[in-house]
Amino acid sequence: MDEPEDDPYGPYLTLWRSHWAELARHHELDLSEQTLANIRSTGDPIDLDQVRQVYLPLTELVNLYIEHKGLLYREQNEFLRLSERKTTFVIGVAGSVAVGKSTTSRLLRELLRREGATVDLITTDGFLFPNAELERRGLLDRKGFPESYDRPALVRFVRDVKSGEEGVTAPVYSHLVYDIVPGEKITVNQPDILIVEGLNVLQPPRPRKDGSGALVVSDFFDFTVYVDASERAIRNWYVERFLHLRETAFRDPSSYFTRFAELTEDEAVATAGDVWDTINGPNLVQNIRPTRGRATVVLRKGLAHNIEWVRVRKV
Repeated sequence: MDEPEDDPYGPYLTLWRSHWAELARHHELDLSEQTLANIRSTGDPIDLDQVRQVYLPLTELVNLYIEHKGLLYREQNEFLRLSERKTTFVIGVAGSVAVGKSTTSRLLRELLRREGATVDLITTDGFLFPNAELERRGLLDRKGFPESYDRPALVRFVRDVKSGEEGVTAPVYSHLVYDIVPGEKITVNQPDILIVEGLNVLQPPRPRKDGSGALVVSDFFDFTVYVDASERAIRNWYVERFLHLRETAFRDPSSYFTRFAELTEDEAVATAGDVWDTINGPNLVQNIRPTRGRATVVLRKGLAHNIEWVRVRKV
């Protein structure tokens, strides 16, 4: 078990899972095993007990933020003598490839919807540059690094949703063909809550030559979650997922990765390890993990994908 390194004067309060689970013990979980199976990502063994012990308290905390954000908005409107519509509450979910942030995002969407909110979920994959553009820029082998995204387009999308615009659209990315799908869009229409999931959503602004900083997508977030684990654990999960996909999605003739379907198990393990060591691992160390300290909540997983402790920002 990974022991948290606590700083009594630091910005986080650390709660072991047993303590965290007590926070929602009087709340009922209305979620079936089949629904959870539909939410669960490949290789993620999350069960209903973990949903009850980890994600119910997380949902309750999100609802507290929503409630108090709404109260502040109403009081500000009253003070300014305005009657502006309440803005969409935006949640950012960050973490490495294969750490389980997609499961976290979909679970949050499902649990928040069950409480009556309209909730949309988008992933930043849709804002990756198309492969042709990545190739033109010499970035095809750096897909997932911050520079491989159309960051201004992502910022405009979240800004427009936050501003209350109707019918805001986002591009669609296909993991099967490993590229943006031409002409296909996701439409977001004034939801109560928008969840934005991605590797680099907590990135701070890059300083300009004049010392100023541009807007970044995290400027529009009201609540953020970082899904964390040791690099050794995540690398293992990535390799396991690659082996599973070799037997499933990679065998689809339309898959970008069909060439991997006929690898032996040893060859597949070596290939996945090389991809991790040259692309996903460096991206985690250089760009993703350094943003962990900007999250509202950090969910820390152990080797078996179980959440072992939770950090909540206190300042």
